[in-house]
Amino acid sequence: MAIWNQALDSVFAFKVLLAPDSALQLVHITDPAANLDLARKTLAAAQATEAGRARLALVAALNNTPGWADPTAPEPAPDAYAIRQLNQYALMNATFPFPFAFRAELEARAGGNPSWNLGVDYARQLQRSVDRDEVEALYAQAGLDLDADLRTLNQAPRIAPDLDAVGYAIRNITFNGRLGGVPVLSLHTTGDPLVVVQQERAYAQAVRAAGDAGLLRQAFVHRAGHCTFTPAERIAALQALAHRVETGAWDDATASERLNPAATALGAGLNILLLSATTQVPTPPAFQAYAPGPFLRPFNLPPFVPNVADPLRLDTAA
Repeated sequence: MAIWNQALDSVFAFKVLLAPDSALQLVHITDPAANLDLARKTLAAAQATEAGRARLALVAALNNTPGWADPTAPEPAPDAYAIRQLNQYALMNATFPFPFAFRAELEARAGGNPSWNLGVDYARQLQRSVDRDEVEALYAQAGLDLDADLRTLNQAPRIAPDLDAVGYAIRNITFNGRLGGVPVLSLHTTGDPLVVVQQERAYAQAVRAAGDAGLLRQAFVHRAGHCTFTPAERIAALQALAHRVETGAWDDATASERLNPAATALGAGLNILLLSATTQVPTPPAFQAYAPGPFLRPFNLPPFVPNVADPLRLDTAA
């Protein structure tokens, strides 16, 4: 549910600021293919102007979309704002099927729209976003009034959920933090554009609230892309988890100082990125100590049964 709420914030800004009078549908999508086509045409038109690129940076910031698209290239410098925005444009073009087309399948299963942005303060969301500096810089460069756009977003009519669909999501896909006595090692790329790395922070907070923090460790790979791990990185992480299962203690098995040598020791044949069935790129392990920023729209269930009729009370700051 949280990922869909955060995606809704992003596409809400996209429509309000870039296509307010269009037929673009954010929920209750009736024709996914046509809706996606309209979204991509709107995206391309915005990218063609300086003002549009600044507003697309804001759209990206509300989803914490990374400014890094190529897993074989180094991450752009934090202040390389134009390059980072261009990467975000490419990533939005690649991920737009989820909010503008695939959402229809979720709504069909859930029996309605399970997402909302009631009560969201978009100025506050931007302040908490990892992309805030980029947005401020590109708005200044374009001569746009960022505060005015944020007021426009905050004053725009909001989207309410269908409560039966919220109930479906709570029953089926919402996390309460309990790990069931089983050790868990999560693995995440820091430049993931689809499941942004900040979700790991919300996940850890939910586990901690449920009293299971001792069962969880999190490892991060400094690389762009969704799950763009090398075989060696996956095996090294699995070995660290096996150590916990076999010994009953994590020790420092999940530290990057242990995982990188473990992956290297597996040899050149496994230290590769598989970009396609025929394309392999030699790639050294890239585990790093990493602390994700805040996830902007957490929705983790507390250890008690939620009140489905009042879903907003479960929205808490990460």
